[in-house]
Amino acid sequence: MIYTYTPEGVCSRQIELEIEEGIVISLKVMGGCDGNLKGVAKLIQGMKVEEVIKRLKGIDCRRKRNVMP
Repeated sequence: MIYTYTPEGVCSRQIELEIEEGIVISLKVMGGCDGNLKGVAKLIQGMKVEEVIKRLKGIDCRRKRNVMP
């Protein structure tokens, strides 16, 4: 299933996640630092969603906090 998220207060305009059975299949981010985001996408590929959230929660972008629902 593909999920689309529109973040606020960060450079990225839209995030698209493909998730199957709780596992991240792919991540696409529109806007933001292309190289860093491609790296993050590769690192979380195949990871359980809960683990991704645990590892990335609380990281901010130049002191711009993105509060995920």
